[in-house]
Amino acid sequence: MTATAHGDGTGEDAARQQLNGRAAEDVSAGELDLEGRAALRRVTGLSTELSDITEVEYRRLRLERVVLVGVWTEGTSAQAEESLNELGRLAQTAGSHVLEGFIQRRGRPDPATYIGSGKVRELAETVRATGADTVIADGELAPGQLRQLEDKLKVKVIDRTALILDIFAQHARSKEGKAQVELAQLQYLIPRLRGWGEALSRQTGGRAGGGGVGLRGPGETKLETDRRRISKRLAKLRRDIAGMNTIRQTKRSRRMANAVPGVAIVGYTNAGKSSVLNALTGAGVLVEDELFATLDPTTRRSETPDGRAYTLTDTVGFVRHLPHQLVEAFRSTLEEAAEADLLLHVVDGADAAPEEQVQAVREVLQGIAEQRDDSLPPELLVINKADQAEGVTVARLRHLFPEAVVVSAHTGDGIDGLVTAIADRLPRPDVFVDALVPYTRGELVARAHAEGEVLLEEYVAAGTHLSARVPPSLAGVLREFSVDGAAV
Repeated sequence: MTATAHGDGTGEDAARQQLNGRAAEDVSAGELDLEGRAALRRVTGLSTELSDITEVEYRRLRLERVVLVGVWTEGTSAQAEESLNELGRLAQTAGSHVLEGFIQRRGRPDPATYIGSGKVRELAETVRATGADTVIADGELAPGQLRQLEDKLKVKVIDRTALILDIFAQHARSKEGKAQVELAQLQYLIPRLRGWGEALSRQTGGRAGGGGVGLRGPGETKLETDRRRISKRLAKLRRDIAGMNTIRQTKRSRRMANAVPGVAIVGYTNAGKSSVLNALTGAGVLVEDELFATLDPTTRRSETPDGRAYTLTDTVGFVRHLPHQLVEAFRSTLEEAAEADLLLHVVDGADAAPEEQVQAVREVLQGIAEQRDDSLPPELLVINKADQAEGVTVARLRHLFPEAVVVSAHTGDGIDGLVTAIADRLPRPDVFVDALVPYTRGELVARAHAEGEVLLEEYVAAGTHLSARVPPSLAGVLREFSVDGAAV
């Protein structure tokens, strides 16, 4: 996913290899461009066609020394600074070193250069002074803005969307996660195909006799060829993800048929969702203090204190201005949250602006619900990291969200109260049965324990006397054994 300012990727790679030997020198972007142009004198391997569109330059962001720039169009200055600070944490997660950060106050981003021509000159001076090799914009840049900024700054320019996509690519582990990330990357890439030299606009093929010396007649340009190949890859990824979604839907349907309630853990990235899952179930899921450490959903089984089984699913974290490509690609995963019986919304109580995190997560969830033309499940807010949060912040959150549960997944404080709160909000079986089950049908008693709420169980000569609340499917089976002949 790296964007190159000049020349093709091959020439720049060759230049980089030559420059690697100068470990003691601080090589400027101008020198790199000069050697890159010199490397283009090679006449072997002239083809600029992408041999594998999954390994295009945009696929990886080799970030090292970066400068951040944002445009403050609305809200307070503190909100704008927090957004840029979050961008810095994202950049560090991607493996870069942040040198400087700038915010410009504007009514709207400049349509040509994002920050305006005058600020671009100031930014270029900072880039040269600090030796930065990358500029990251705190927003999604249009293809024209990317081109203009790279031409004027002479370094690689990426935006917030590209940065988040790169982090997702680093953290995806499962086949489904990798396919979803690649789909999002290619959706982002296809309108931004540029920078591989003028050959991308050359016509090839054409009418009868096409492919001759003059490439006779209008044919398909290299840019069109690459777009067509990416479109084919996108179609295949969508088919693959649809097949994986079918498997996920089958598992979900099986849980629903067994009347096992589902709880989805949602929240801002790095709010401690995986830690809460581990604290509730002992799942042993990977926990790291970095953004987007969890991409692949994890489902674990648990029980309420009164013995009712339910599932807990850890989902991907959200972030401000979550790229729409990711929401589209991860729709099948995010639907785990939309179809749950309860949302466990985890909030980082130690964050500088936890209320904004809550709002950002709710906006994404509401968007998913609107796409499905459905309503969201009930929500239980969990304020995590109470051991790190300031008392004033916790008190403010308690006032804003009076039904929230305050916990520390790290120390275990408040987890018992959270278990009780989950049990109180889970749907209960709605059919009461009073049955005398023969000892030869012990599997029905086991189902009553697994799927329902057993109120009375006693053993008599004729079998097991059972009073319970069970799902309608099990109530129908127990009807023939019911005392007084019917379920209530």
